[in-house]
Amino acid sequence: MKRITAATAISALVFAGLAGCTDKESSESGASTKIDVVSSDDACTLSATEAAAGTIVFTVKNDGGNVTEFYMLEEDGETIVNEVEDIGPGLSRDMTVKVEAGKYVTKCDPSGGEEIKGSFTVK
Repeated sequence: MKRITAATAISALVFAGLAGCTDKESSESGASTKIDVVSSDDACTLSATEAAAGTIVFTVKNDGGNVTEFYMLEEDGETIVNEVEDIGPGLSRDMTVKVEAGKYVTKCDPSGGEEIKGSFTVK
């Protein structure tokens, strides 16, 4: 009987420790905004064009036939805040950026195509 009780107690402690790790990871992952970006040879579609200030994770999927790039730019449309390059056809890559409130520009740049810019607001 004592062995079962000891094993149960150890299992409970291990489970509680793992549950604590899971809760921490969940709360940390909940702190970022996730936005999907679909880039093709002639379009750049974002699942949202505004987000709260803080950490934003853009998941960029290339639905085009050429390698593409994705940028977040300052409001001037020239100064790079962050970028992810060399996303091959059919592939996805994440770009994480921590930003303050303000106006920004997003840009998809498929090789062989024209740059496609859009407005993005951080509140």
